Amino acid sequence: MSALFKPWSNTVFRVALAGSATFLVGGLAFGMVYMRSPLFTGQHEPVTQPVQFDHRHHVGDEGIDCRYCHSSVEKSPSAGIPPTSLCLNCHSQIWNKSPQLAPVRQAFFADKPIEWRRVHQLPGFVYFNHSIHVAKGVGCETCHGRIDRMAAVAKENTLSMGWCLECHRDPGPRLRPRDQITAMGYAPPATREGRDALADKLLHDNDVHTRTSCSTCHR
Repeated sequence: MSALFKPWSNTVFRVALAGSATFLVGGLAFGMVYMRSPLFTGQHEPVTQPVQFDHRHHVGDEGIDCRYCHSSVEKSPSAGIPPTSLCLNCHSQIWNKSPQLAPVRQAFFADKPIEWRRVHQLPGFVYFNHSIHVAKGVGCETCHGRIDRMAAVAKENTLSMGWCLECHRDPGPRLRPRDQITAMGYAPPATREGRDALADKLLHDNDVHTRTSCSTCHR
């Protein structure tokens, strides 16, 4: 009686098994790498806005404080989007006939908000409060990067859970004095001893503790 399977079928089975395992492991590895890459996170991709607002000029050259436009950042979960009328506080007198600012004037006279495109978007199941971070000494630059060097704002960091937890596990080195919250290019003390002393002081003064409970962000 002849065998049900030919001798070479063992080789085919081993190759198929090895190939399946390689495909599975490789697929998982590719997925993990891809989800951490800028292709997935959207990092460093400038977002085109309905009005060309150059932060390099407004923040870098003119020194406008972040809180002038994002006025609710110290008192609410959202940093706030500036109303069109705020833009015209300056631009009703400066560049008031510039074609680049025509959408701003049109939105103001039509009493409609400018539809700015969101750059930093967290999933709906994540709770984030700007005011508590500012109150505890986390600077704008820590999350948003050097806004004063961006012609069009792009996402600097991944804003992934792992990235957030790095800070929540060891917040001290990320803190800065409150008068430096909106400063771009903030430089901590040069020495290790100085940085450690400042971190300890800010942790104590601002009552900062590690926050790694799921309910901190998932409520």
